[in-house]
Amino acid sequence: MVRSKQPVAGVHGRRVALAAVSVAILFLSLRFVLHPETPEESMLQQTHAGVKQLETEIQRLYQAAQDYRAGRGALTSLQAQVSATRKAYKTIEYILEYYHPTYIKEHINGPPLDHLDPYPHRDLPTVVTPRGLQVLDEQVYSDEANDHREEIANLVSELKTRYQILLLQFEKRRYIQRFEAFEAMRLELIRMFALGVTGFDTPGSLQALPEAAVTCRALQQATGYYAASVPGDGAGVAALFGSAATYLDTHNNFDTFDRLTFLTDYINPLYKKLLALHRHLGARTSAEVTKEVPAWNFYSDNIFSADFLNPYYYTLLKQEQDNEALRALGKKLFYEPRLSNSGAMSCGSCHQPKRAFADGEVRSHANAEGRLVRRNAPSLINAVFSDRFFYDLRAFDLEDQAGHVIEDHLEFNTTFQDMLARLQAAPEYPAAFHNVFPKSAEAPITRYQFSAALASYVLSLKSFNSPFDRFVRGETTALPRKVRAGFNLFMGKAACGTCHFAPTFGGLVPPLYHENESEVLGVFEKPGLKIPDGDPGRAANGVVSEDADIYRHSFKTVSVRNAALTAPYFHHGGYKTLEEVLDFYNLGGAQGVGLTDEVPHQTLPAAPLNLSRSEINDIIAFLQSLSDESLNKE
Repeated sequence: MVRSKQPVAGVHGRRVALAAVSVAILFLSLRFVLHPETPEESMLQQTHAGVKQLETEIQRLYQAAQDYRAGRGALTSLQAQVSATRKAYKTIEYILEYYHPTYIKEHINGPPLDHLDPYPHRDLPTVVTPRGLQVLDEQVYSDEANDHREEIANLVSELKTRYQILLLQFEKRRYIQRFEAFEAMRLELIRMFALGVTGFDTPGSLQALPEAAVTCRALQQATGYYAASVPGDGAGVAALFGSAATYLDTHNNFDTFDRLTFLTDYINPLYKKLLALHRHLGARTSAEVTKEVPAWNFYSDNIFSADFLNPYYYTLLKQEQDNEALRALGKKLFYEPRLSNSGAMSCGSCHQPKRAFADGEVRSHANAEGRLVRRNAPSLINAVFSDRFFYDLRAFDLEDQAGHVIEDHLEFNTTFQDMLARLQAAPEYPAAFHNVFPKSAEAPITRYQFSAALASYVLSLKSFNSPFDRFVRGETTALPRKVRAGFNLFMGKAACGTCHFAPTFGGLVPPLYHENESEVLGVFEKPGLKIPDGDPGRAANGVVSEDADIYRHSFKTVSVRNAALTAPYFHHGGYKTLEEVLDFYNLGGAQGVGLTDEVPHQTLPAAPLNLSRSEINDIIAFLQSLSDESLNKE
């Protein structure tokens, strides 16, 4: 029996059709690779090439580490390959960090510090050792590199494995949206300045400036793609990135690099020009697309502008709920002694406007006569810009912070229920709350209403109008020489800026500003008394997942803005002057004077800074330039 050939022809026809469709899909998916038509397609093509180049450099690094472990390769060769690998990473950092920030921090380029596992399997803390390019940079440039051959090889092996996972993920990406491109580039400018040229990212080699030049050239190429569609603006931005790279090439001494000039002549102008280009192209922002409240305000035009960060990201209060009436009520509550059980203590007792909302005491007076609270009262100016509150980071938002104060036996020593009852019984408060919350009618005052009002006032205590801020924004043209020198030391040789990040100059980590750092400094009970303070700090904050040795004696890195107005210093108020504070850092903390066993998990580098008295005075002059007394007359 002869089968009909018609079905065979039909199957063949379908195969031809499917093959044609497959070819068409392949053509469309590769069109932008072979012949990119938009700047974003060109940028993706550039990034794909960079991703593959980084894979090649990691493979070379793997071989160099294996040779070094086996005694076949010199340390200098390994160092050179670490540098080449890091520079390959820097060409695509802006894109990889934008799409995969958590993975990059954990596996590719996170800081060289023990930390808690960000992916825990249970609530109990699990400490993991650091890995990635920053750790390798520190290891291969340390004096003990020869003793850590095996560890270095293992670190590179893990980097190779982890990068393959990232590579597979990124190879699936078929487009970059315009708003993503601009956000990634502007965030990279922040990262380059706040983490790059400070040396945070290169703890061993201090090759921050050559790496920043690589980044500038990568961004020059990326912005160059817009030259055709926006000839003036696009070409101008690309040219300025090129000039920035040249400046870094020709001023490449880490200790003497003029970071202030780099900020005012390159970083801030580029930050502003990219915004103008973004607006010209009519692109959206991720916040507008997702309807989420961001920490970083994309529409800020200067890294030191007053609106650079969005205070409503850090509080439960929404911007549309806030208003002058709510803030005025919050201010009244801030100074209300009836909040406390004793009727004698208010928020303003420990946070006084004339002292930049600190109180000038070693430790504040408690509500019980003759007793003191546990720690020094920090300034509340810019306190809203935190994802955690208190020195031990025990509170997770402003509203939570108020609850701790209200219920603390040494502070307000009461409960929300009793405190609200006292406000309800006061003649003026029910009407005041009803005026601000008219929909509540005759209902009792609620915890939500109280917290919203107090949060509104505290978040209004913002300060980005110091003499230094005004100069950096171009509002003034003069800045004393000592202040200039002090800023450059702070952000460079003295390494202050690797913990006190610009522009808040606190522990809120750039460029996303989502996370607060805490540090183990090894602070002494008093200056010159080589006995480390015994406060357990973060390890005893009541957060079960943080009861770990690495957080013993760890405290929140507070802002040094207005520090000249808020003595005494540190969590215990044990240091009376800025000179004493700088002398402590200059020695390298407890470990710097040999107390490693007493403070085994110190995160402050133990190596002395070797700052001269003149350099210390310059840094103090810079800190004084961060004083903003506009709020002192509240």
